[in-house]
Amino acid sequence: MSGNDFRALADAISADITSGRLPPGTRLPTQRDFAYTHKIAPSTASRVYAELIRRGLISGEVGRGSYVRAPEVVPVGTLGEPVRAPVDLQLNFPMLPGQDAELTQVLADLLRPGALATAFRPTGAAATREARALTSSFLARGSWRPDPNGIVFTANGRQGIAAAFAALAPAGERIGVEAMTYPAVKWIAARLGITLVPLPMDAHGLRPDALLKAHRATPLRGVYLQPTLHNPLGVSMDADRRHEIAALLRGEELMAVEDVIYGFLSQDEPISALAPDHTLLVDSLSKRVAPGLTLGFVAAPAAWAERMATAVRSGSWAATGLPLACALQVMAHPIAGKLIEGKRADARERQIILSQIFAPETLKTDPRSYHAWLELPDPWRAEAFAAAAARRGIAITPSSAFSVTPGYAPNAVRLALSPPPLATLRAALLTLRRLMESGPVESEIE
Repeated sequence: MSGNDFRALADAISADITSGRLPPGTRLPTQRDFAYTHKIAPSTASRVYAELIRRGLISGEVGRGSYVRAPEVVPVGTLGEPVRAPVDLQLNFPMLPGQDAELTQVLADLLRPGALATAFRPTGAAATREARALTSSFLARGSWRPDPNGIVFTANGRQGIAAAFAALAPAGERIGVEAMTYPAVKWIAARLGITLVPLPMDAHGLRPDALLKAHRATPLRGVYLQPTLHNPLGVSMDADRRHEIAALLRGEELMAVEDVIYGFLSQDEPISALAPDHTLLVDSLSKRVAPGLTLGFVAAPAAWAERMATAVRSGSWAATGLPLACALQVMAHPIAGKLIEGKRADARERQIILSQIFAPETLKTDPRSYHAWLELPDPWRAEAFAAAAARRGIAITPSSAFSVTPGYAPNAVRLALSPPPLATLRAALLTLRRLMESGPVESEIE
């Protein structure tokens, strides 16, 4: 069979999916059965399924088979854009009641005569010595404090990750990453021409033996990891695992991009405290303070300062003067600490609601976290469950959004807990539990 013929078969199945004849959650035949039915070689059937995965129409679940994916469950372009569903459990942008008014008062000081003069002038990736010193104190945790000389500023946390990747790896090179990860990392790597190498995890996060094996098989230029309140799985590395990873980084002379965007919700010291010369730590203000105050930071070893600044400049990722001035004003004010403590309490309260509604064996989460991983029972499939939730006005994210290996993901969804008021959150979670327990109607699985 020719290449065009296998695409013709993929086109025919695509038409069945887009027309609704094969609705979300439908299980496709095994590739062997598909080959037998269509009188084609198994290798050709594999190419048909790979093409459907590439088009985003089906997903494969290890040990379960291939299923039709749901279309976009909310009217947005990609995960990461604002959600316009009645109840948003898809994106985490934690905001406390009344914090807008408090931040307005803090930022009002910028309007005094002369205060904005510096903000309206050009600023470099490293900003000023005063800005770096303030940021170093702000990011400090426990006995760890980043070297002010290694700090650079980006417009947001995603750009901080992009700059760190660009500094680590030229196009065509490889960076290791947890097998389930923050979706933006996949987009960033694709834009930069970097290949992500998925690495297995366990209950404590990234497995050191898996990282070492992958690096020694074909050297990695770095590894991206989330040691604290991993997104989406919610797990955190214990002290032993952090020490193991840090020792591996030092022993193999390997650099890590350590994402601690959710780290403010915990007291855990970063891996940067254990391997400061082998870590590019990325953080931002969007979760800590407000989604509209998106200043990002990369805290690097001082020896990497110029390399990081060059990466920020070349990608046009540097923070501009006015957002930087606003962020520094907030970071220097007691409100920053007040918001962090308030959000820690808020996350714990939301986790209590979650634990009252779902059985513990269905959840992976952390009592400090703003998100949870909900594992689904048969016959539910993640895509079909997300689509069914959307029809009930609740936006959630299926596991496929987080899988580094295309087409293969656990049968689970991520729940973002921060957006709705507490009463709305409780009602939405109860709706999801009833949906999960009742099972899909025929139109949602066949």
